Amino acid sequence: MRRFKLGMVTVGGIGLAPVASGTFGSIPPVVMALLLVQSDQPTWLVNGCLILLGLVFSIACIRFGGLAEEVYGKKDPGQVVADEIGGQCVALLFLPWAAPDVEGALLWNLMLGVGAFLAFRFFDILKPPPARGLEKIRGGLGILVDDLITGAMALVLGQLVSRVVHGFWW
Repeated sequence: MRRFKLGMVTVGGIGLAPVASGTFGSIPPVVMALLLVQSDQPTWLVNGCLILLGLVFSIACIRFGGLAEEVYGKKDPGQVVADEIGGQCVALLFLPWAAPDVEGALLWNLMLGVGAFLAFRFFDILKPPPARGLEKIRGGLGILVDDLITGAMALVLGQLVSRVVHGFWW
């Protein structure tokens, strides 16, 4: 059972990457969203899958984050990337994805996905207030909450930029 718990918070071992584990941990939601969009799934399904994925790994982070801190011997260990999944899912929500049969859709959707990824990583590394202060919360919730806040910051930025650029693009 311990292996399962650590597998959940390291997202199947992605968090064990020797460098940039948080960056690698942020990639799966972007790939999932792009695959769903490019396979012509409705936007509600894309958002629903992002919410579900984010919830599963957020719950895992809250539930098993304390164990990970004990095993890895520090607060918010880099091996825990379930929080990155949760935050990145927030950053990808409600974007104006284009249907794959629309001319230029692949490039547009790639720009949205990469833009949300970069915005989330920027805010996650910078940790502007109140995100940095929330890291003081103990256990799995402390590991998670700053990433959800930085995901919300990336969501706002992504929405603003994509809506402005969308007017020029189409």
